[in-house]
Amino acid sequence: MSGELGILALYGLLVLIILVVQVLTAWAQVGLPMLARPRDDMPRLTGMAGRMERCLSNSVVAMALFAPAVLILVLREATGGGTLMAAQLFLLARAAYAVIYPAGIPWLRTGVWALGFLATLYLYIAAL
Repeated sequence: MSGELGILALYGLLVLIILVVQVLTAWAQVGLPMLARPRDDMPRLTGMAGRMERCLSNSVVAMALFAPAVLILVLREATGGGTLMAAQLFLLARAAYAVIYPAGIPWLRTGVWALGFLATLYLYIAAL
């Protein structure tokens, strides 16, 4: 398995952890009965629970962009030092994002998001 695929797997695990934390923070805010039923009338999550909900949503979108780039590179056998470094940078940036966003640190959150985005962009350019 290439290093990039390993990083994709690690990112999948990170997203699963974010999901669990998001559920736990939502549970603490609205209770299990609300989470167990259809969410048509669920109140808007606020504070840490709301930030975790948005962090999860952003993390899923990031995976939807990162995974195809990695898979294309692996299928084309176009991985190398630069793509591995970009994938590592992506993972580090996304791990930082998962801590910084819920903590409510706005400009740093934007910076690490941009770092992860640029790493993903590099992977697509390398895949061409």
